[in-house]
Amino acid sequence: MGAALFYHLTHSTPEATVQALLGKSLQAGWRVAVRGRSDMFLGRLDEMLWLRPEDGFLPHGRAGGPHDADQPVLLTQQTALPNGAACLMSVEGAEVSPEEVQALERVCILFDGANEAALQQARGQWRALTGAGCEAQYWSEEGGRWEKKAESAAK
Repeated sequence: MGAALFYHLTHSTPEATVQALLGKSLQAGWRVAVRGRSDMFLGRLDEMLWLRPEDGFLPHGRAGGPHDADQPVLLTQQTALPNGAACLMSVEGAEVSPEEVQALERVCILFDGANEAALQQARGQWRALTGAGCEAQYWSEEGGRWEKKAESAAK
């Protein structure tokens, strides 16, 4: 059973945070799905991942192509995870179910601390997931570096 890690962004952009977390996830040997709500965000992220001059190319693809199952990182708006992801990253308030948290190694939920609607969405997701018995952690970068501020054990 996995855990949901909530990332409260106050200094970093969602794209930069996803990029950092993708590197760690791939090092752990996980396939990853990044679930967003808009083509615009996923397009920006796609471009950033192609243009990583400091690290080189990060292998990934956009959902809907013939090779979705082969992608180490799949950028998608769908709930299906055809690439066999062990880690799901939710951006832009994309929905995550308790069943996904329990089935995957890790679920990362990134939200913008400057956006009140995003804060309320994340709080609702926390309540729904922990209420369903999922383990969850709340991480904040308020002090300039990531710190775990809260944790809820699986029930």
